[in-house]
Amino acid sequence: MSKYKLIYFNIRGRAEIIRYIFAYLDIKYEDHRIEQADWPKIKPTIPFGKIPVLKVGGLTLHQSLAIARYLTKNTDLAGKTELEQCQADAVVDTLDDFMSLFPWAEKNQDIKERTFKDLLTCHAPPLLKDLDTYLGDREWFIGDYVTWADFYWDVCSTTLLVLKPDLLDIHPRLASLRKKVQAIPAIAAWVQKRPQTKF
Repeated sequence: MSKYKLIYFNIRGRAEIIRYIFAYLDIKYEDHRIEQADWPKIKPTIPFGKIPVLKVGGLTLHQSLAIARYLTKNTDLAGKTELEQCQADAVVDTLDDFMSLFPWAEKNQDIKERTFKDLLTCHAPPLLKDLDTYLGDREWFIGDYVTWADFYWDVCSTTLLVLKPDLLDIHPRLASLRKKVQAIPAIAAWVQKRPQTKF
């Protein structure tokens, strides 16, 4: 039996960064996916009523990025120095600030579509320009090696490209970084075998 049990919906969403980390570090875990229809009865049993959560050693950890930091701690994925760890965290938090603006749960389709369009056409371009500048001519966001910030970029941009396929057309360096992440053998193997979902 595996030490870790990850609980989330049958989508990539907020759990995918955790799955990337498990794949890259070759850590066995149970990828427990629940159906939306079952969520109302499961929700009261989950701390703070939100998923993903990670069950480990009798504890239930919540908040996807806190879980990711826990799993990458003391590995190069977090960053090799405290300064590089801060830089990696900052890139992740910058991306997460943007992804959190999307009203994923909005029931009114008109409001949802308008907000999504506004975020993708008005807010995404300056963010991508800043990320491109930050990356510069380096291979990876931080230093000369892959960190979980690169993973999170791939996870977030995969979702954004579903919504706006031409989003990275004028940012070849950011597109290239996605390809580099997806070419890492452990990540490529995970992407190949994971359940195919829209988000």
